[in-house]
Amino acid sequence: MEIRNSEKEYHRIPNLVYSCQYHVIFCPKYRRSVLKDGIDTRLKELIREKQDEYEYRVLEMEIMPDHVHLLLDVNPKLGVYHVVNRIKGYSSFVLRNEFPSLKRKLPTLWTRSKFISSVGAVTLEAVRKYIEDQKNV
Repeated sequence: MEIRNSEKEYHRIPNLVYSCQYHVIFCPKYRRSVLKDGIDTRLKELIREKQDEYEYRVLEMEIMPDHVHLLLDVNPKLGVYHVVNRIKGYSSFVLRNEFPSLKRKLPTLWTRSKFISSVGAVTLEAVRKYIEDQKNV
């Protein structure tokens, strides 16, 4: 179940209400420009395809020839690190089978590295002040 509060969506599962968004960036090995010529389109399909199974929602996605940008809403019981690793593993397996040229160009499709940054509706300072002010309530 989803609860909307202006722009922010809250998800409800047993014993938990959450809204956890992350900006994620990852790159092909050696930052090669291989995410083009249909590979980019297929990658988008693969990432969207696993949303229910891996318990995330794609809010925004852009595939550049040498890197991927995702804005994900992730179930915190699973964790964003785990979810991104699963996305990378699944997409690598399928893309390397469907596009054999990737096997010839790269030993693995993705680097092990990734960038993950939480995205909030309020600033860090606003949250700090809210927590601090709780003493005075």
